[in-house]
Amino acid sequence: MKHLQTFRYIEGVMKAGSIRKAADDMNITASALNRRIQRFEEEFGSEIFERLPRGVKLNPAGELLMQHFRAQASDLRRVQSHVADLSGERRGHITLACSQALIPYFLPAQIAAYRRDHPGVTFSVVVRDREAAERELATFRSDLALVFEPVHLVDFEVLMAVPQVIHAIMRRDNPLAAEREVRLRDCLDQPHLVPTAQYGVRAMLDMAVARGSRTIRPIAESDSFDFMRHYVRHENAIAFQIPIGLNVDEVDELVIRPLSTRDLPAGNLLLGQMRGRTLPVASARFAQGLARVLGDMT
Repeated sequence: MKHLQTFRYIEGVMKAGSIRKAADDMNITASALNRRIQRFEEEFGSEIFERLPRGVKLNPAGELLMQHFRAQASDLRRVQSHVADLSGERRGHITLACSQALIPYFLPAQIAAYRRDHPGVTFSVVVRDREAAERELATFRSDLALVFEPVHLVDFEVLMAVPQVIHAIMRRDNPLAAEREVRLRDCLDQPHLVPTAQYGVRAMLDMAVARGSRTIRPIAESDSFDFMRHYVRHENAIAFQIPIGLNVDEVDELVIRPLSTRDLPAGNLLLGQMRGRTLPVASARFAQGLARVLGDMT
């Protein structure tokens, strides 16, 4: 426990990349911060930072130390959460990494519903692509991840899987808007926008075209699904998204149509945690609630 503040200082320096900048951020003098770190290194028996001409960065020993600290901090939050439950008042902080599609509609509704019953719980929600979300779990930066088509799944313990058929987004005056479902080849024959390579939707589109005769030749690529959806309003083009990130009632002049599963099978939206980790009570209960809601969608 005595080193908790020192670890926070070390983490601050790691993020800032400079002792002076970290000192400014944490309202401490640079000399005092430097002495604190040097004293810790002496007790630890090894330097943890590589001193560079224009700053510092963690060396391999420092990386191992921070991994240990994050694991210990996670265990401490879990114990604090259990203690709060003993008094009948659930508190805690839940960290969640998610795909962009969960940000506009799904997660705001779920978090607000949870906080109505447990107002002492706070949240950190970060948007991450599918590979970065898995790193968030492995480094204890996030308790939970909710992502479309994760990459590795080595340390990813799946709590719930929900199929998601990719949908095409288009204006109402697009000829394909009259169809109940659309073929991928017809979408690619029109001007189209696609996500960048790190996203699951793009990976699935790439796999589909590899089996056919069409190619992806987008008028624009973007890591923002909001940009692509709004761009379609200005040019009669087609964008792609999973349905959990769409709200039919707010689409107005746009329509959404599912891609035929003959061309592209449904992908999986996965809720998960780091394999083998015991979550704090608040995070575990929130995950259980999310799993129930997602299960009702299947």
